[in-house]
Amino acid sequence: MKSMKSIARIILAALVLAAASCSTEQPVLKVDGGYVQGVASAAKGVTVFKGIPYAAPPVGELRWREPQPVVAWSGVKVADTFGRIPWQKDLSGMDLYGKEFYSDGMPEMSENCLFLNIWAPTKTLGDDNGKLPVAMWIHGGAFDHGFSNEITFDGDSWASRGVILVTINYREGIFGFFGHKDLADEEGADGRSGNYALYDQVAALAWLHNNIATFGGDPDNITVFGQSAGARSVQTLVSAPMLKGKIAKAIIQSGGGINTELQGRERNYEQVWAAGQEFSEFAGYESVAQMREASPEELMRKYDEYTAAGHSLPFGPMADMKIHGKSFTSAASQNDIMDIPYMIGSTTGDGTQRAKDIDQFCASRAYYKGQPVFEYLFSRNLPGDNAGAFHSAELWYVFGTLDRCWRPFTDADYKLSEQMVDAWTNFCKYGNPCGAEQTSFWYPFTEGNPYRKIFDVD
Repeated sequence: MKSMKSIARIILAALVLAAASCSTEQPVLKVDGGYVQGVASAAKGVTVFKGIPYAAPPVGELRWREPQPVVAWSGVKVADTFGRIPWQKDLSGMDLYGKEFYSDGMPEMSENCLFLNIWAPTKTLGDDNGKLPVAMWIHGGAFDHGFSNEITFDGDSWASRGVILVTINYREGIFGFFGHKDLADEEGADGRSGNYALYDQVAALAWLHNNIATFGGDPDNITVFGQSAGARSVQTLVSAPMLKGKIAKAIIQSGGGINTELQGRERNYEQVWAAGQEFSEFAGYESVAQMREASPEELMRKYDEYTAAGHSLPFGPMADMKIHGKSFTSAASQNDIMDIPYMIGSTTGDGTQRAKDIDQFCASRAYYKGQPVFEYLFSRNLPGDNAGAFHSAELWYVFGTLDRCWRPFTDADYKLSEQMVDAWTNFCKYGNPCGAEQTSFWYPFTEGNPYRKIFDVD
């Protein structure tokens, strides 16, 4: 009788042979749920895995519940197609952002949206001792729009520099942040509701810790980074005691910093539950069970009617005794966030208040003399119109995707992008954007030298 190890080797060999007809020279990897195989990316020596599920589809009875373990699949999943995106409004008609980021229209939407994408050097795939740094990107979008495979996001430039890039979807809007007392009661004594999007992000991070080594990554060197709502998500994650030791570094782009003016105005559960009850009554739902039976299209339509009537639901992180018990402002002010290297900044279009809040965060980190913090300001006025260095303008540069944009970028723009990709990936590798040598390209913020790096064309 063959041993279990022999049988496992035979099964794996069969799977590899079966996948060979789909994509040659790409290894088959075992992850939570089954076997996956990537495809060659545009950059030489880079493999991309698109649409890997990291949790069960949050549909039916799993709508408005914390993410559950991924559902296993059979055979080899050839990860050559991005997964469906979270339900959201179609933003392709917006003036600035529609033209900038959504001119090709919106991909297919679904509640079954908990997918992630991975760009990794091909040579380290299957090497559990590869120990490459990993970066998990959390997209922005006011917590009610955006997705992991927007036109600006790509991992070729990062993987070519030896950093594995991961982009994730998470539930948004009414599906990611709807709060209601009945939902909390379902959870029992530790009941809570409304932070489902954050728990999606926590689940994605846990997936990386369990699986990224097989892609050549180091689960002990994961940087979380995000922009706008994604930056606020990062702020929440680094404030979470439950994640201590799970995050090595953090990059916060255009998410602000310490804003003492907002203290005392943090949303609590009672306010969130009251808003949820108001919406359910407006929409004519008599119970959460009835709301779970509604189609996503119906919920989106009801919410549009609700907002058109002058109401709104509080989409965004809220105090949660499981993931975090206080706001980022409170936690950072009290030195109650992770003591890890930080990179934080904004664009000139974000305004002076956001820059001041970031200064305040950097001053706090310097005062407590923990791990270094590096501050930046993106000041490049993008060519092609008078939009300037608007909110989100830096994304083209951070991901090295200027060639996808309609704008007439110059050689100086491409040089600036190279500099920024180098800095961001160096930070993921070393905790210092200057690299292992720690040269004077970008000084850390200290009490004696409150340095802010300006990114602009020469």
